[in-house]
Amino acid sequence: MNTDRRFLAWLVALLVGTGAGWLWAAPGTSPAPATQKARILLVTGVDYPGHHWRETAPALAEALSKDPRLEVFTVADPAFLDSPAINKYDVILLHFQNWQQPGPGEQARENLRQFVEAGKGVALVHFACGAWFGEWPEFGKLAGRAWAGPGPGVRQHDPFGTFRVELAQPQHSIVRGMTSFETQDELYTCLVGDHPIEVLAQAKSKVDAKYYPMAFVSRYGKGRTFHCVLGHDAKALSVPAVQELYRRGCAWAAGLPPVAQPNAQPTTK
Repeated sequence: MNTDRRFLAWLVALLVGTGAGWLWAAPGTSPAPATQKARILLVTGVDYPGHHWRETAPALAEALSKDPRLEVFTVADPAFLDSPAINKYDVILLHFQNWQQPGPGEQARENLRQFVEAGKGVALVHFACGAWFGEWPEFGKLAGRAWAGPGPGVRQHDPFGTFRVELAQPQHSIVRGMTSFETQDELYTCLVGDHPIEVLAQAKSKVDAKYYPMAFVSRYGKGRTFHCVLGHDAKALSVPAVQELYRRGCAWAAGLPPVAQPNAQPTTK
């Protein structure tokens, strides 16, 4: 009897051990979570005086939150990037430009660089292309494109007004199913860089008749960058297609499938 029990115990242990090993090695045997979530850290708090971040940051956060998979957390101090706490998030959404003051220091830059390089996401809003201007050359690669800066021969944008945003890569998952749209905003003409990017949306300048990227994606290490220069003010961020771009772009940067939110109503201010 004791021998039988010992044999039975040994057999169960063997089956559990080998079974566990087989389950560990087999892909797809564990069910995926019913609803995937992504934590988005919206970093704001300082900008060019003509950009009212106290109005645009809440409008942006509200628009993103209409995708129930996106949990948006806002910090109104770019120095928060100094903290290892940024690693609790899936995407860092940059919505600041350190106007006439130094940007977050060396530790913040390295934290953000490692965050994206290791496989997480970064997204940029409007004049965030000008963050760390003249301080951090690597930012141009992380952002895909960066602000050219002030100076002779640099045209910042067309006069504020209405223009048409056209889809450049309509089959990309971020913009699939979307259509060209009208907006009232600043048509940025001031981005520079040679890092590989994929332009998703573009607009034709009324000043020089050239096309300029309005939204694009790029890769940095294992991470993903979504960069959109639309969103000068809260009204510009109330355009449904602009909100949809940011929702889908942030989802993509987080590694989630970009999906339309048909019931989302535009944020208005």
